[in-house]
Amino acid sequence: MYTSMIGLMKDARKNSYCIPACAVENEHSVRAILNAAEEKNSPVILISLFKVNPDINMWGRIVEDMALRVSVPVALCQDHGGTFGEAMRAIHAGFTDVMVDRSSLPFDENAGQVAEIVRVAHACGVGVEAELGHVGIGTVDDSLYTQPDQAVKFCELTGCDALAVAIGTTHGVYKNGNPHLELELLKELDEVVPVPLVLHGGSGTGDDALAMASKMGITKLNLSNDLKRGAIKELFSLGNDLMGMGAYQMYPRLTKGYQEVAAHYMDVTGSTGKADNFR
Repeated sequence: MYTSMIGLMKDARKNSYCIPACAVENEHSVRAILNAAEEKNSPVILISLFKVNPDINMWGRIVEDMALRVSVPVALCQDHGGTFGEAMRAIHAGFTDVMVDRSSLPFDENAGQVAEIVRVAHACGVGVEAELGHVGIGTVDDSLYTQPDQAVKFCELTGCDALAVAIGTTHGVYKNGNPHLELELLKELDEVVPVPLVLHGGSGTGDDALAMASKMGITKLNLSNDLKRGAIKELFSLGNDLMGMGAYQMYPRLTKGYQEVAAHYMDVTGSTGKADNFR
């Protein structure tokens, strides 16, 4: 089942769980995530960066074909879309959704550029995720947290379908332990923001914090680094045997590591078993 992530996230919000949004870069990573989703009977969102897969037309068709072969709901979202043109190419390539990141811009510019893409995307039946506040790389700045009143206004101005919020996570690797999530702020946001909420920078945040956030309004959890670390850890577990292996022998081990981490997060976020909600 190949479908927009927005319907999946609305169900997650209604039933207090969250759907892992897993970074994919090639056929093997897609297969790993779809295997995990079928194993856990979980809906899943695949996220893809334009800079990783610039041949976006071919990539979109490959992912769609693979998604249609499984029994669980699957969405494909362009992650952190840059230019207007990149968003249009993702829509043309069959992506179910696009994430428009203008969070580094002033409020009015962010809202204006998001609204422009929303109008076109909605005309094509594609959902749009935006970001307000700013989830940086490696460091947390509480002055950039998402403010509830601004979030409400932003949704009204843009018509976005989902909103990524800043409540204490960052992209990349945490150097000083797990971050502190502002769960009270999340509670306020969930009470007033009319669209499903998204958390970026999920890797390394800690299972307990993510499980709580999943019950308190986060409906989409972006994951990348933990998946890649899981794949590499599985490969390195081969020790000296690794040196004599060909690439075709390594791919199944990388897939296994990727799949195990994805399945773990489906349990953490409560999406395990929720594919039944869409049948």
